Amino acid sequence: MNATRRPEGLDDAFLEGPAPAALPAIGLVGWLRWAWRQLTSMRVALLLLMLLAVAAVPGTMVPQRAQNPEKVTAFLQAHTTAGPWLDRLGFFSVYTSVWFSAIYLLLFVSLVGCIVPRVRLHAGALRGRPPRTPARFGRFPARGQGTSPDQPHAVVMRAAAVLRAPHRIPWVPSYRVDVHDEGAGTWSVSAERGYLRETGNLVFHLALVGLLVAIATGQLLHYRGQVLVVTGHGFANAQAQYDTFESGSAFDPASLVPFTVALDSFEAVFDPQTLAARDFTANVTLTEPGEDAQARTIKVNHPLTAGGALVYLQGNGYAPDLEVTDAAGEVAFSGPVTFLPQDSVYTSRGVVKVPDVSGGQAQIGLSGYLLPTAVQMDTTTWRSVSPQADDPLLVLTVWSGDLGLDTGVPQNVYTLDTTDLTQSVTTSGQPVTLYLRPGETVELPDGLGSVTFKDLPRYVALDLRYDPATGWVLAFSLVALAGLAASLFAPRRRLWLRAGPATDRDQGPTVVTAAGLARGDDLGLDDELDRVLAATVGRSPAGSGAPPAGTSDEVTAQEA
Repeated sequence: MNATRRPEGLDDAFLEGPAPAALPAIGLVGWLRWAWRQLTSMRVALLLLMLLAVAAVPGTMVPQRAQNPEKVTAFLQAHTTAGPWLDRLGFFSVYTSVWFSAIYLLLFVSLVGCIVPRVRLHAGALRGRPPRTPARFGRFPARGQGTSPDQPHAVVMRAAAVLRAPHRIPWVPSYRVDVHDEGAGTWSVSAERGYLRETGNLVFHLALVGLLVAIATGQLLHYRGQVLVVTGHGFANAQAQYDTFESGSAFDPASLVPFTVALDSFEAVFDPQTLAARDFTANVTLTEPGEDAQARTIKVNHPLTAGGALVYLQGNGYAPDLEVTDAAGEVAFSGPVTFLPQDSVYTSRGVVKVPDVSGGQAQIGLSGYLLPTAVQMDTTTWRSVSPQADDPLLVLTVWSGDLGLDTGVPQNVYTLDTTDLTQSVTTSGQPVTLYLRPGETVELPDGLGSVTFKDLPRYVALDLRYDPATGWVLAFSLVALAGLAASLFAPRRRLWLRAGPATDRDQGPTVVTAAGLARGDDLGLDDELDRVLAATVGRSPAGSGAPPAGTSDEVTAQEA
């Protein structure tokens, strides 16, 4: 048996087969380049935009510390397990949290990184020439042909003039045109229109970037304050004057314009049958620096402009003017107390806290309801039947002890902490209830003093907002809408027309063929091609494909 002989010149490595290919290492720079390309891709930008919208949802579901710290405190007290975790994760300050800011910044970088290369490419395309005329038109969806007695060069120049002519719609641009000499007596023209589509797309994304910058600027420089103003009183535009005040991290309190607003009167109109609110008008006096006092009005959805800020009318109610004396006969409290409406007939609830009593007396707390138009239902039940103060009645219960105002823990002015208080009761053990009408004075039980219902003025809740980016947000939103409309509805079209000598002398001296191509669906492409052909050869073209059999393609010089 003969042994297998190894061919000369072959070594063992060759006989064992090719060695596996060694793949190059990407390295740190490669990974960074890959990450940048992913971040600046359009799909990631859209994903971040959707993620930003989803991240904003918790800000509408849980109270925010900047807008309503009292509700945040109440939420934490009611949810002792989930509340602290939500607080650690920043859910009570969503729009200033680390994770929301990270999404916001990543979206901004993604949009900028995506737009800059596209702007550069688009600028080059705008300076470029339309694509050359294809050799064959048979593969295009829109085609047409005709004949003309004129020379090919004259036909092509006429077609170029038709394409360059302004569009019948003023804001639709004309075609960019390029004429080519293809030799052998054949001329062609290529035309392109529709860069407005890409321009609109870029404008939309640039406006989106501007919108993000404007919103961020507004969040840094804005401020907002709420204040309750009783008729006959006013407030100054100073941070200490507001009941609640929040501002951006870059806001300077010294930049507040020192204007004042005084509430002269308040008018409320209700439907006499349904008691539905019809109109609210706050008559105020506005005094701005360097100007005389001006009488102005504030209505719902018709704010007052003062010092660059908008003052909105947010709510209204009644503020009974009370005077409380202690056991020694000294006035311990005097002034209006705001009661919050609880229903459509302005049944209002309020609290009076009297800590400044003399002689070591226990502090006094009064809690109860104001009925603007009181009607007695039975011996112990009263209710209001109208939001107007036609027959007001104040119903109060009395508490005494320690109000807890000296602990340093902030309290809600509309609730009474009864932890260290004792309610006054009758000999039968029922709570003592005081009924007061305007002008009346009643003695407090247990020798605590007396309370006088002096008057019933109204109050308004004003919301002052200042955001320097509001106008920019509106402008960028309108620009983005215009860019989006252009990118969606502006057709991108390319048209070509070729004129050359006829191969059959019976057809005439010049044969004209044309084709069109659109990016996406364009129902008007065939009509546009017919229009150009008709204006070029002087007749309605045969349309798509070859002309019908049995028809003549000749046109006279007069028709041309």
